[in-house]
Amino acid sequence: MATINFSSVFILLLQITILIIFFLRRKKKTLNFPPGSSGWPIVGETLDFLRANKEGKPEKFVKERIEKYKSKIFKTSIMGENVVVIGGAGGNKFLFSNENKKVNVWWPVTIRKLLGRCLVTSVGDEAKLMRKMLSYFISPDAFSRLYTKTMEVVALDHVDKYWEGKEQVKVYHLLKLYTFKVACQLFMSIEDHNEIEKLSALFNIFLKGLITIPVNLPGTTFHKANRAVATIRKELLQIVRKRREELEQKIASPSQDILSHLLSTPDENGKFMSEILIVNNILLLLFAGHDTSTVALTLLIKRLGEHPQVYENILQEHIKIASAKKEGESLNWDDIQKMKYSWNVLCEAMRLKQPIIGAYREAIMDINYEGYHIPKGWKFYWNTTLTSLDPEYYPNATSFDPSRFEGAGPAPFSYITFGGGPRMCIGKEFARLEMMVFLHIIVRKFRWKLVVPDERIIYDPMATPVEGLPIKLQTHKP
Repeated sequence: MATINFSSVFILLLQITILIIFFLRRKKKTLNFPPGSSGWPIVGETLDFLRANKEGKPEKFVKERIEKYKSKIFKTSIMGENVVVIGGAGGNKFLFSNENKKVNVWWPVTIRKLLGRCLVTSVGDEAKLMRKMLSYFISPDAFSRLYTKTMEVVALDHVDKYWEGKEQVKVYHLLKLYTFKVACQLFMSIEDHNEIEKLSALFNIFLKGLITIPVNLPGTTFHKANRAVATIRKELLQIVRKRREELEQKIASPSQDILSHLLSTPDENGKFMSEILIVNNILLLLFAGHDTSTVALTLLIKRLGEHPQVYENILQEHIKIASAKKEGESLNWDDIQKMKYSWNVLCEAMRLKQPIIGAYREAIMDINYEGYHIPKGWKFYWNTTLTSLDPEYYPNATSFDPSRFEGAGPAPFSYITFGGGPRMCIGKEFARLEMMVFLHIIVRKFRWKLVVPDERIIYDPMATPVEGLPIKLQTHKP
C-alpha cells in the first residue's frame, strides 16, 4: 500500500497557495481604481473632511482633491470607509438612477446609531413601505386639509411673541423655535410650550453628533448626542403609548396627525409598525422637518438683507396674494403655488449655501464607472456644492441671481439640494409650505438690516451662522 509523503503534499499546497495569491494580486493591480489616498490609518481623511465643514467651506475638501488628482472622480477614506466621490451632473444622475440597482443608501455609523432603523436608513422593500406610510400625510392634499391653517396660526403667534416690538433679533435661534413647534404640533399634536422647548434643547445636542468622530466616550460630541437621543426616544415612547390609549378610548382620531396614522394604519401587507419603529420615524420627521427648514429660511432672510431690490420684489408678490384674500381668510395650497418668485429666490439662496452638503450610497455590486473599478461594499459620497457652484452649469456661479430658476430652471441633476431619484426628499413640499407661510407673514410686517453683514457660516453639521444672524427690524408703516 502506497504511503503518503506529507512533505510533498505540503510543498504542493504551498506552491498552489503562492500561485493563487500571485494571480489575485496581479488581477488587483490590473484593475483601474480611482486616483486618491486613504490618508492616515483608521481615521483616513476624516479630520480634513470635518475641518472643511467647520471652516464653512465644505466644497474645499472635494475641490482640493479634484485639482490634485486632475479628476472629478477620486477615492478617499472617511469615517473608516473607502469612499468614492464622483462629480458633475452625470455622477449625480448615475447615483440617483441606480438606486436599488447598483447602489443603496448608506450613512456613517454615527447617523445609523443615532437615527436607528427608520425611513432614511432602510433600503429595498422596507424603505418603500415606510415611504408609502409616511407620504399619506406629506402630500398637497394633506397640506390643504391639515397643515396650511395650523402653520399660519403658529407662525402668527410666533412672530407676535418673539418679533413684534423688538429692535433686534437673532434669526437662526428664533426660526428653530418656530419650525420645531410646527413639527411637534403637526406630527404629534403637541402644543405645550415647556415640552416643546425641552425636546428642542435635546435635539440641538443630538444634531451635533450626526457627523462627527464616532468615539462614544464621556465628554465627546458623539457621547453627548447618544445620551440626548436616548432621552428623546424615552419621551417619544411615552407619547406614543399615551396616544395608543387615547385611540383605544376614542379620545384621539386616527387621522389627526402622523402619529395617529402610524399607530392605526397597517401597511399594504396588513402589518403595523412596531413602537420603536414609530418612535424612530417620528424622531426622523422632527429632525428633518425643522432643522433643514430653519437653515433655508435663515439663508433666505440673510440674502434679502443683502439685496433690497429682491426683497421689494418678494414684498410685492406677497401683497398681491394677500390682497386677493378675504379678511381673516387663511392661505391655501393654491396661494403657495403663486409664490413663484419667492421660491426661486429661496432656491438660489440654497444653491449658493447648501443647507445640507451631501449624502452617501453603497455599491451593492462591483461597478465600472468612467473606466474606474469600484468594488462592492465601497461607498459613494455626493456633494451638493460640486455642481451648484460649478460655472459649467451656472455662469458667474458665485453671484446671486434668482432668474436661474425661471422657466425650465437649472440643468438636470445640477441642483440636488433635495436629492434625486427614488430617495428624493419626501418632505420637500412640506418644507416649501412651512417656509413660504412664514415668509408671507414676516415680509409684510418688517424690513430688516444685517447686524453682521460678513457673518461667517459654518457646517455643524448643517449651515449655521456663527452669530445666529442678528438683524435690526423696522416695522412697516400702516
